[in-house]
Amino acid sequence: MRGRMDFAGRLKRDLVGRADARFVYLNNFEVERSWSVGEPKLPGSGIAFANATVNRMEEMGVLLAEAADVVVLKAPMDEEYDAYLHGIGAAAGHVLTADDCDPSRTVTEDALSSPELLQALRNLADGNTYLMPLGISRAEERLAQETGLPLAGPSAAVCTAVNGKIYSRGLVESTGLRAVPGEVCVTVGELPDALHRQLARGTGAVVKESLGVSGRGMIKVANDKAAARLLRLIGRRGADSPANLVVESWVAGAEDLNYQFVVGRSGVVRFETVKAAVLRNGVHQGHRFPAVLSEAHTAELTEAAQLIGKQLYADGYTGMVGVDAMLSPYGTLYPCLEINARFNMSTYQSRITERLLAPGMHGIAATINLRPSRAHTFGEVADALGDLLFDGTGRTGVLVNNFATLNAAAAEGSFHGRLYAVCLDEGPENALALRTEAELRLQKMVESA
Repeated sequence: MRGRMDFAGRLKRDLVGRADARFVYLNNFEVERSWSVGEPKLPGSGIAFANATVNRMEEMGVLLAEAADVVVLKAPMDEEYDAYLHGIGAAAGHVLTADDCDPSRTVTEDALSSPELLQALRNLADGNTYLMPLGISRAEERLAQETGLPLAGPSAAVCTAVNGKIYSRGLVESTGLRAVPGEVCVTVGELPDALHRQLARGTGAVVKESLGVSGRGMIKVANDKAAARLLRLIGRRGADSPANLVVESWVAGAEDLNYQFVVGRSGVVRFETVKAAVLRNGVHQGHRFPAVLSEAHTAELTEAAQLIGKQLYADGYTGMVGVDAMLSPYGTLYPCLEINARFNMSTYQSRITERLLAPGMHGIAATINLRPSRAHTFGEVADALGDLLFDGTGRTGVLVNNFATLNAAAAEGSFHGRLYAVCLDEGPENALALRTEAELRLQKMVESA
């Protein structure tokens, strides 16, 4: 990637036509929750999850900002963590924080309830400053109206339409891309036959809500007995009730891939990156990059990006796009399982890895789950990691790319905490070993507190 315009400049040029524009990054993680309001849900998919932790993922936005850019956060950063990111060259922009922070709300909702922040954002309006959300819902449209800052993307209606799995399935079929065997069920009455057809293939099936949120809203159906249980539950709604589901055959042992590209305002589609999921004993450990793919598979993904991007543009979408793909154990590539027309985790790693990943090095983007008994400072995390912490001067190390999520759900007694990190080392196995050692040290930190 070296030798060309940096990630932030490319993004601005593509989306607003000027690489020197100022972006106000608004990192409203799980914007899909807004898009899916009113959509039918699968049984069990409404289980509560840690809004407070998810909402603090917005801290990752500081990794995208250049010196002139602004990042809106729910709360101030840990001072030691802020100093760490600036010290290694991972953060450069200005931060504005909400004056009314509610852990259960997104950063956008906090901003809309913060008079001082709203005024600070209004003061930025100069004709060359744009709101750049992770994804656009009605809340982000309201914030744009309140502040006079235009959005660097399409309408919430367009974003909602193109982010459905039913949309993805239709696009795959219309463009002739290789599809996982499957079909769409608009009503509950269509589900029994669809499940029967996919289970008859002998590999199991998966049922997905069209607008399911971040891996939730899907059920794996292993056999006829499991199908009967699901049909009993969902069948109570009545055959004519809306379902809005995608039913697909399960592909066992496949490697999950995610690739990212940008659809520019002129319609030009530009490929960015591809990453591969890493599993350990069947448990997701993160994504590795660069992904090891054959020239043929790389070319197929690049061609798929062009086809998908052109259709998205025709349907009114411009912006960042992440696509989930899958490589079967037999070498068959399914280039489009799901389109996420928004920022994704790879987006937030793009600027720092472009700047800090030395040639020939490999990275593992990892999520490390912990159970602290109290809140921890970044200084404690740095001490626990010790010589593993990436310091900006060496080629290897663990770069913490979100700290706020560790303490977001802090309460009396133990709570669920989470750290995000990019582990850099020579070769994918070394990077994975670095991730493992980092997790062990952090576990000792919380256990000894």
